[in-house]
Amino acid sequence: MTASRIAAFAGGLLLATTTLTQAQKALTYTVNIDPKTDANLFQVQLEVPKLHKEQSIYQFAATAPGTYQVMDIGRFVRKFEAFDAQNKPLEVKQASVNQWQLLQPEKTRFIRYTIAETWDTPVTEHRVYRMCGTSLEADHALLNGQGIFGYLQGWQGKPLRIKLNYPADWKIGTPLTTDKQGYYTAATYDQAVDSPFLLGRLTEAKTKLGDAEVALYCYSKTDQVKAEPLLGYMQQMLQAAQAFLVQLPVKRYTFLYHFDDQNFGAWEHSYSSEYVLRETPLTPESANLVTSIAAHEFFHVVTPLNIHSEIIEQFNFVQPTGSEHLWLYEGTTEWASGMMKLRGALVTLDEYLQEMSGKVAYAQTQTDTTYSLSKLGLNSFTDEGQRQYGNIYQRGALTAALLDLRLLELSGGKRGLREVMNELTKRYGPNKPFSEKDFFTEFTKLTYPEIQDFFNRYVKQAEPLPLQEYYAKVGIRYTPVLHTGQQVVAVGTANPSVRYAGNAVQLTEIPSTWQSCGVAVGDELVAINGTAITPTSIKPTLMALQTRKAGEEYELTLRRAGTEQKVRCRLIQQEQIKRYNFAVLPDATPAQLALRQAWLKNL
Repeated sequence: MTASRIAAFAGGLLLATTTLTQAQKALTYTVNIDPKTDANLFQVQLEVPKLHKEQSIYQFAATAPGTYQVMDIGRFVRKFEAFDAQNKPLEVKQASVNQWQLLQPEKTRFIRYTIAETWDTPVTEHRVYRMCGTSLEADHALLNGQGIFGYLQGWQGKPLRIKLNYPADWKIGTPLTTDKQGYYTAATYDQAVDSPFLLGRLTEAKTKLGDAEVALYCYSKTDQVKAEPLLGYMQQMLQAAQAFLVQLPVKRYTFLYHFDDQNFGAWEHSYSSEYVLRETPLTPESANLVTSIAAHEFFHVVTPLNIHSEIIEQFNFVQPTGSEHLWLYEGTTEWASGMMKLRGALVTLDEYLQEMSGKVAYAQTQTDTTYSLSKLGLNSFTDEGQRQYGNIYQRGALTAALLDLRLLELSGGKRGLREVMNELTKRYGPNKPFSEKDFFTEFTKLTYPEIQDFFNRYVKQAEPLPLQEYYAKVGIRYTPVLHTGQQVVAVGTANPSVRYAGNAVQLTEIPSTWQSCGVAVGDELVAINGTAITPTSIKPTLMALQTRKAGEEYELTLRRAGTEQKVRCRLIQQEQIKRYNFAVLPDATPAQLALRQAWLKNL
């Protein structure tokens, strides 16, 4: 950061001579981002107009839209102060984990606080997802609005002006635009939270998608990923998305990528999305993985941006509140990301069906099959709901896929879920919420009476999904357990089940052959035959074993209670059994083929 920027910020903080003649109605925030002097800390100042006793509470976010997790950002506040117009300190007190009370609100003109980044600040529970948090490092920073800004009680809907002071050689990526004075502007606190900032040693690239401008900003720890080639790899997905959506419901969109040591995921916003992913050399294979994640996040411009209930319209940052329609926001979005890739020729039909098979396997083996999507949405912020949360991308997407097939059947192949979603976008839009209580009824009125029964059975309740019945309508056979009669080499009667903790791979279920070798549930799988096991290497490494001969030995390196040990196991030969198998019928009827053709294209 240059000396002039530091001096300007210090002058604002210490002398408090800034007037409020500009943007009288807006709340002006200044954020000091200086990795050299404030490691892991952000300095924030808020200039306010005349306050009243109704604005005596300064609120930090308990959660944020689209995260479905408790955040309690007040835990990261390190110093909180209030000052009058003459820069004299005023008394404040902490009222709760996320609230500070101004004891003399009528005299308050400045609020200043120090807040720690979420990435490197230890907490005992509710660790904030990295893509949803804040980070400050020597060469970059990530700011999510709820991790930096709070708001005065009753003023969640007021406009904001945001000034960021940061090193002069840094670039900045954000969906927000600036005013003539160089302040970023947000219409409300909700929009500020909806608009992340990525700053630092970034590369950038831009393109046009119809009338929309698409920007991509990229931080790559060792410069293995650059914005321009990454955007090039994403072009086909963006074109497929445009065809799927007919017309993009936004005029601009920003992708923010952070490539570092581990995969953490992505967070969608109305006009942007941000990604915290493991840095690997940019190849067609790695770009395909990045693009697949982006396809999901990009579709969120439809829902919840344009289709959402009143719970999302003005979000409750004080008390986390679940929505019964999480199936729509996440499940339908996950379905759409797959279908637009299929219809845009990014994947083949067989590849798409293999992906659906994986979703069935997860839903059947990794979750409570009696837990409905409605219940999951309503309980998404609870520990119980979090244990089932991954199923929203599995059963949620499968349910949307079946809803699409049912709509196509009832309309004679003229109108599927994509077409209904486009109708809903026109009916509602970003500023008109649907009724949380009445949406199932509204959706049914827009479509067909039979859809109410579908919602009752497969969304509100958790009846087994009729995969076999529905996919047969388009000439695709679904078989839960398919005996092939072929003999194959395997590590056991089933592959191990695992969960990931950063780069670590922990065993949650193991075949009996591994049990007899001395492997135990809970062990960390460190290596197979000397090949290090990571979330990305485990599948190809296990597949490589299956090319060897039955009876051959292989070595597993495990970590148990902090101690590494090696065990040796033998490959076995067994019948190949395909589970949750989808296969295209070669002898489909004319009616099945006709509906399949409608299913495979944007109508």
